[in-house]
Amino acid sequence: MYKLCFRSMDTASVKIIGCGDAFGSGGQLNTCFYLKNNSVKALIDCGASSLPALKSHKVPLPDIDAIIITHFHGDHYGGLPFVLLYLATYGQKKKLNIISPPGCLEKLKSLLALLYPGSQVLEKLEIEFWSFNNSKIFHLGDLTVESFPVFHTKEALPHGVRLGLGGKVVSYSGDTGWTDTLISLADRADLFICECCFYTMEVKGHMNYLQLREHLSRLNCKRILLTHFDKEMLINIKNIELEYAEEGMRYEV
Repeated sequence: MYKLCFRSMDTASVKIIGCGDAFGSGGQLNTCFYLKNNSVKALIDCGASSLPALKSHKVPLPDIDAIIITHFHGDHYGGLPFVLLYLATYGQKKKLNIISPPGCLEKLKSLLALLYPGSQVLEKLEIEFWSFNNSKIFHLGDLTVESFPVFHTKEALPHGVRLGLGGKVVSYSGDTGWTDTLISLADRADLFICECCFYTMEVKGHMNYLQLREHLSRLNCKRILLTHFDKEMLINIKNIELEYAEEGMRYEV
């Protein structure tokens, strides 16, 4: 389990930059959430389409303190090379912390060598990499992070994350099928963002709405927000009784 420490009480918010699946179903963008309070600004996942989406929503990239990656699939971390290239080109105000499953630095080196050979992006930036399996306590102002392994493609090292910011708790399942780990992730969270890719289809490593609905009474959270919709979920959107993420929306917690 990976932990960070927080201090003061403060209102936090989450803005949905992208909440689509890997295929851009319904024209939605890859996963990226912007979490902030008065002292900390962080991204939760940074899918391949994240840079233009962040710029469209006027998110000040040089002000980002941390980027938290749940797992190594392109629709959740494929935007990192482009965000880092942007910072290396236009300037970095502060050290960037990248928090992820193990191996992120090595993967970024390989991606940057393929996408922008000779750019030396990583050499131009101040970045500290933190792995979920690191037992050290990480301090970043008001931010806390706990990571939980979940049920998805194991090679992608999938995790859910539980984030504390100014006394508020935002949890995110990452990509996962049902696992009782979600009960711990959601416990007393002010906002639980939960993947629900399908409506009735059963796909290993992903959730469907009917399955999630059966477990709702076990999730002790103040608010749940569904995300990562496939076209089947979008077709059945009128039948969904739970709140779901919409790009551009901001949620106070």
